[in-house]
Amino acid sequence: MGKLIDVSMPLSSTVPIWPGDTLFAYELTWTKEESGSVNVGQITMSTHTGTHIDAPFHFDSQGERVLELDLDLYAGTALVVDVSGRDCVRPEDLESERLDGTQRVLLKTNSWKDRSVFPVRIACLHESLAPYLFEKGVRLIGVDVPSVDPLDSKELPAHHALHGKGIHILEGLVLDDIEPGKYHLMALPLPLKEGDGSPVRAVLSR
Repeated sequence: MGKLIDVSMPLSSTVPIWPGDTLFAYELTWTKEESGSVNVGQITMSTHTGTHIDAPFHFDSQGERVLELDLDLYAGTALVVDVSGRDCVRPEDLESERLDGTQRVLLKTNSWKDRSVFPVRIACLHESLAPYLFEKGVRLIGVDVPSVDPLDSKELPAHHALHGKGIHILEGLVLDDIEPGKYHLMALPLPLKEGDGSPVRAVLSR
């Protein structure tokens, strides 16, 4: 395995969050001076802060929780595909790519320009992409935006279409400086037994 490339959003008080969601906060509950031996901190955050995975339970009350997901989905060969300039990614946007046998596809949309603020508009995935990816053998789709659906969507057609085909979702990747091509991905979720999602430390290597 080559050098690891971090493609995660740093977590701090400045990380942009979904409007109305839980602010990220880290604070020391014990200082070394108070405890006599160690600093101990606590974190408050949404499960969908920064770079994260969605468990099906996020949008389907009967769906799998984080701890029930197959970890193999989140580690292995991944193909980074540049789809910059599309408002909504459709099957025809990927027809020139050799997806057959590729289980993990990461889409570089370049539509979140300023990660210091939550975006107003992003490139989304069209629901017709789900059956196309399924036919190619894709089991995980990753994006460099907060959602696979439009930010104002309540129906979440892409989420449901992907779930219907058994394709899992990784969101909030930082792919700005990543060239298209094959990599090894590792983006393991935390073992949250009841979780609807989980932050991940996503890394690529060649």
